[in-house]
Amino acid sequence: MRILHVITSLLTGGAEKLMVDLLPRMKEQGHHVELCVFNGTRTPFFDDLERVNVKIHVLSDGGNVYNPMNIFKLRNLINEGWDIVHTHNTASQLFVAIASVCSKKTTLITTEHNTTNRRREKAWYKPIDDWMYSKYARVICISDQAEINHCQHLGPSGSRNVCTIYNGIDYNRYANALPAEDVRSIGEKIITNVAAFRPQKDQPTLIKAMALLPQNFHLCLVGSGDEDRKHLFENMIKELGLTDRVHLLGLRTDVPSVLAASDYVVMCSHYEGLSLSSIEGMSSGKPFLASDVDGLHEIVDGCGVLFRHEDARDFANAIIKLDTDLAYREMIIKHCQEKAAKYDISVMVDKYLAVYKDELKNC
Repeated sequence: MRILHVITSLLTGGAEKLMVDLLPRMKEQGHHVELCVFNGTRTPFFDDLERVNVKIHVLSDGGNVYNPMNIFKLRNLINEGWDIVHTHNTASQLFVAIASVCSKKTTLITTEHNTTNRRREKAWYKPIDDWMYSKYARVICISDQAEINHCQHLGPSGSRNVCTIYNGIDYNRYANALPAEDVRSIGEKIITNVAAFRPQKDQPTLIKAMALLPQNFHLCLVGSGDEDRKHLFENMIKELGLTDRVHLLGLRTDVPSVLAASDYVVMCSHYEGLSLSSIEGMSSGKPFLASDVDGLHEIVDGCGVLFRHEDARDFANAIIKLDTDLAYREMIIKHCQEKAAKYDISVMVDKYLAVYKDELKNC
């Protein structure tokens, strides 16, 4: 099959990381796979894909991903004759749907990467969503809750072409990683959060919790993104007197080793789809904690530790319990790894390809 994936950028994020893991494995199975990005800013993910010879089409070097000129560029690209065009994220979903109207017939697939989005808060946008999703042969949701919410948003007409395929990771890469020495040397007890600096994420709760934990605990925030949010974090850290205990590590290409060097791994968000970073954390052999919100609850409940949304004290108490009850700690690690192993990426790749083949049969 000739397969084109389309995404807004290769900046830090779960959908972006999915491209790095998914596309090379599709190529290994003999398919011709390329990627189109709206924003071609060079990132470690961009470099990773180039190293394995995945061709990347860049619509622009940066700027507004909603530039209408992207529609015309996409139309020309779609006309190159793809069996499948698979989109990720809002701008890609909408612009490919529009471009497909005046393009050669091709099968469109899209993935919903979150349990909610800001579009659903705007009643006037629903007719646009209805039209957009109608152009897709299949809408793939990455968690059960993401599918439930998607169908509730669109109603019966939007439920006809929906399925769920859980995201996957390279389990062994995280379960068997060697510790990063520079991270291990930061302090006695290290809590690590890997997440983009975006409004969806809730790093401020973790920063506040550090003021409630003993001095020998350190927090490492791995990621990048919104510069305004980064400045917010820096100001909070300074105001709370935590400059020696909260560390902004920026982008890391050795996340498995960063997790291996940590004592605790946490995902703190306002909502998620199916967080790849969470499954990676659960694979790492460290106790995993997460805020009790959509997209995290269904993955973490029954194996990891859930703490109340935006509740810094509840998170701090959960850390202390893990740190003082070694039997409880080991039980959490065991259950997390058992569940994470079920999300190996090879399963996801096979299910994606099965959807493609099924839809091509129905054309």
